[in-house]
Amino acid sequence: MKLTALQQQSRRSNSFRGSSPLDSSMDGAIKSPSTLGAVTSTSTSLPAMNLTTAAASGTSSSRVVVGRHGILIRPWPHPNPAEVMMAHRLIERVQREQRMQYGVKNPRAVIAITPTYVRTFQTLHLTGVMHSLMNVPYDLVWIVVEAGAVTNETASLLAKSGLTTIHVEYGKKMPILWEDRHKLEAKMRLHALRLVREKKLDGIVIFADDSNMLSMELFDEIQNVNQFGAVSVGILAHSGGDGEDETAVVQKEEEKNSGLPVQGPACNSSNHLVGWQTFNSATFMERSARYVGDRAIVLPRKMEWAGFVLNSRLVWRDAEDKPDWVRDLDEVAADEEDVESPLSFVKDASVVEPLGSCGRKVMIWWLRVEARADSKFPAGWVINPPLDVTVPAKRTPWPDAPPELPLPAGEMAVVLQENAEKHATKTRSTRKRRSKRKHATRTIDERVSTRHAGEN
Repeated sequence: MKLTALQQQSRRSNSFRGSSPLDSSMDGAIKSPSTLGAVTSTSTSLPAMNLTTAAASGTSSSRVVVGRHGILIRPWPHPNPAEVMMAHRLIERVQREQRMQYGVKNPRAVIAITPTYVRTFQTLHLTGVMHSLMNVPYDLVWIVVEAGAVTNETASLLAKSGLTTIHVEYGKKMPILWEDRHKLEAKMRLHALRLVREKKLDGIVIFADDSNMLSMELFDEIQNVNQFGAVSVGILAHSGGDGEDETAVVQKEEEKNSGLPVQGPACNSSNHLVGWQTFNSATFMERSARYVGDRAIVLPRKMEWAGFVLNSRLVWRDAEDKPDWVRDLDEVAADEEDVESPLSFVKDASVVEPLGSCGRKVMIWWLRVEARADSKFPAGWVINPPLDVTVPAKRTPWPDAPPELPLPAGEMAVVLQENAEKHATKTRSTRKRRSKRKHATRTIDERVSTRHAGEN
């Protein structure tokens, strides 16, 4: 047993001697004693002795030896902000090089079309879409068509994005009925497509409604489209009411449709387009919302514009190699008063290119949540003048708060005297309790000592 213990001790000493190359690479002792204490408290006894030896040597070091491993101590946060920004720029450069090497080759610009109008929830919806477009790693042009007229509220929001924007107006005001609103939004999108044709904007057109939610994977996926593509859209049917009937109907409909309220392309096992997955809204027709702000379920159209992307050259007049299956923009607008979806631009729906793993990935979510049409909100959500006090605070920190009512001198003195008497009474009572406890302890000690003396 003794021999085995001596062998183990000699092996341990040899292992520590073998760590001399690591010790020689040390720059010196630890810079701060607090760091030494932090590492010593979490290490075992042997590494703690090694740390003590390193600290006692008096040499400057930024490396700590714990057992057989070295720990490099670095100050945090980084003391030099210029080096931090340089590191961020290096990371950005590396990510750009990775996208060029492994990402989309020769990416095309993205042309986003958004119809909007001034309302209570415009800032909420438009800010969400704006932040999604700001994160797109490709060149982007944002065409915003505003119903009625161009307003300062919308222009101020677009100015914050820093994107290339085209802000135009549409002569008609947004109606209050949902059916009329859908029709007017379709005409506003057609107006934006005319701008694409007039300015000959080259890229991929997407229809980004201000209340929709867009996945960042969508912008990578649409780079794969050649002419006309379609993606799946998740339908979030919203009910403004709090009744249980609407919730029960929604649950039954989801169970009936296997829980997939989705619009998009449907493919076979060979990943070929064979049809369309639509949202069955027949069950909700009696309970659907008629006007904006109605406490009922807001239903989508049969096929939403947001689920389609197209090459901008399809709407040009004199585009080269324009396919024969594309209808002219003016022809579509003249023949159909209500263009429900971009499928009206194609003569044969079989030419549509399904995107997102042939429609299996949902990369857009459709949602319509609006406040009442007569709801009040500050212009641009800028509160000027300051808010009025509706619930007064118990203690206000402001110096202009009304002072407390002064009491007569006699009453103030009486109150102070009563407080002093109460404080004196409490002090005396606590002293009496302490003295009783000490007296009881002394009595017990005396009894114990007397008993031991009697036994002896």
